[in-house]
Order: sequence, then C-alpha cells, then structure tokens
Amino acid sequence: MKTAFLGTATVTAACARTSVETLARPEGVRRYLLAQPGRRLPGKRPLVIVLHGAGASAEQVMGQAFPPSPLSVWLEIAEREGLLVIAPDAGAGGWNDCFASKEKVAKKDDVALISALIDKAVAEYDADADRVYLIGVSRGGHLTYRAVVEIPHKLAAFSTIVSGMPPPHAAPAPTVPLPALFFGCTADPLMPYRGGKYFYMLGFLDPISSIDDSVRTWRELAGLSDEPSVLEIPHRHEWDRTRVTRYMWGDAPGGLQVGLYKIENGGHAEPSPSRRYPALIGKLTGAQNADLEVAEAAWEFFREKRVTLAAREAA
Repeated sequence: MKTAFLGTATVTAACARTSVETLARPEGVRRYLLAQPGRRLPGKRPLVIVLHGAGASAEQVMGQAFPPSPLSVWLEIAEREGLLVIAPDAGAGGWNDCFASKEKVAKKDDVALISALIDKAVAEYDADADRVYLIGVSRGGHLTYRAVVEIPHKLAAFSTIVSGMPPPHAAPAPTVPLPALFFGCTADPLMPYRGGKYFYMLGFLDPISSIDDSVRTWRELAGLSDEPSVLEIPHRHEWDRTRVTRYMWGDAPGGLQVGLYKIENGGHAEPSPSRRYPALIGKLTGAQNADLEVAEAAWEFFREKRVTLAAREAA
C-alpha cells in the first residue's frame, strides 16, 4: 500500500471572482453563480459545474452562505488553474434528480438546465467543450447520476460526494462509460454507505445502492480490471477519528479511470482540512475528515480528462 499527500489545501490562495447570473428556462428564470479567474491563460478554459445538496444553495456551496462548503475551494483552484466554475441553484422544490418522476421533470428539467449552462459557457465564456466536469454532493450527486445518463456526450468526467446511485429498478442505468470519482463515508447517517435507507429518514430520501456497488457499475461499464491501485492518505490530526484510503481503477490519468476515496468513520460531510463545519452540524451529520481537500482531489482526477469518442457518439 502506497502513501502520499493528496488534496493539499491552499487556504490563503486568491479566489476567482464570482457573479450572480440568470438564464431563462421553460420553468422560469434560473439563477447560478459564475466564477471566473482574474487572469486569462492561453486557450479555452475548463469548466466545472458544482451541484449543491438538499436544503443548500449555490451561495452555500461556493462559500458565500452559512455554513461555507469545502467545495468553495473550487474558487481557489479556478484562480490558480484558469478554470470556469458554475454553481446553479436548485430553487423551489430542490433538484429534480434521478429519483424524480417524469411529471416533475416535465415541469422543471434540471439536467436540461445543466446542458443549457454548458452550451452558454462554451458560447459566451470561452469554455472548452471537451473539458466539462460535473461534481455533486448529496442530492446534488443524485442529479449528477441523472445527468451522466442523459448527457454523457457533454461531460469529460464526473464526481459524487456522499451519494450512492439509485438502485437498478429506480432509474435508467448508464450506458456510456465515463471517468468517475466517488467519495464515500462509512458512517454516513443520512445516505448509508452500504446502501438502502435508514428507517428514520421516513419519506425524505429514497433507498440507494451502496457506494461499492455504485463504483462497480462504472468500473464494469468501463471494462476496467477489478484490482485497484491502493493509496493510504496520511493522517494529520490525532483528534480526527476518520481515515482515508483511495482506490483507483485504470492507470492513465487522461483515460478511463474510476476512483473511490473511502472515508472510514466519516459522516455526511465533504472532507476538508480548511473548511470545517461547526460542531453542532457535526453532531447531526457525523465526523468530517480533515486529511483530504475534496475539491483538490477532484481536480487532480479531472485535470487530464477529455470527452471521449464513445461519449460523443452517444449524442
């Protein structure tokens, strides 16, 4: 088992500037935050779309509302690497994700919103259509699962955080292999790592597939070996009772890879040493790992990925 430092925080780094934008859609005007770096690097710019969780907002996931999310580190990465970052807002009723009925989707199609935002970014913000990455946390992860089934031709890679896939009977299965990165926490009190549903969630959440089964779905779709490379993430603090191990299937950073950051004893929280949730929130969601900066780890995975020919042919 190898050991290495991954996802190092850049707490004092400059952040990309953000603006509140709107886009007219059939369901009405939709809001999103757009982050653009202060300097322009040569060529077109990669685009990362960040999907917030239930009860949150674009402002929260970008660090502009309480409690600031670890995914707000994308603003630092955007400034440093010359990225565009878009965080759409779910609006009233939340996301119409992979569990939404056809009737709900007909009224507010959030995958169509993502697709339209990609088109707008390519046309108006000089985004690179071959380097579009989607990352979602919790219910934002469930919308990510719907998007990778419906618009794989527009995505170079995706990532989900504390969010298992829908069971096979609950939603259409993916048919196009994509690079996929998962962050799963074994003590998640809201979305069980082992799948299913906790009895106390009542009607708030649907049963989900396990994180391991979700990973297996994408690994088998990509035709990757079942033997991963294993990397143990060094532990930073004695008070942190969580531990992180990375599993990676596929050797080429620019090719088809499927990865899993398995966080032992972690709760329903994005790992981060720099963006720590308040203790009161931790009592409800469980322990937040402090060894790994989730956005930095995702960017390391995304960086070399490009839209594949198989995905383009699926259009």
